[in-house]
Amino acid sequence: MLKSILGDLDGSSADIEASAVISTDGLTIASQLSSTMDEDRVGAMSAAMLSLGDRTAVELARGDLEQVMIKGDNGYVLLIHAGPDAVLTVIAHKAAKLGPVFLDASRAAAGIAEQL
Repeated sequence: MLKSILGDLDGSSADIEASAVISTDGLTIASQLSSTMDEDRVGAMSAAMLSLGDRTAVELARGDLEQVMIKGDNGYVLLIHAGPDAVLTVIAHKAAKLGPVFLDASRAAAGIAEQL
């Protein structure tokens, strides 16, 4: 079912290159990553960034973390909680229209949380 949610997410926008569901301890639960992406590395980095984002939000009194966004020269990485024990990682092109990507990713994260 999680692969289906990721497939629908990736198919919802040409701006989304890849996606994955990662446990908060860094293990990949399901993914739609390209063959050039190392699943273990994506999982470990996603969990680490989410943990750092959680801690930063708490320490700076910003409330519960909703998402972490990383922007680089070649595109974006979006991390969203998918329930208490998982994170949805979405990788988007550099020319991505972020509004629809955020909306689709939030909906997918909610669906993933229901499944877990």
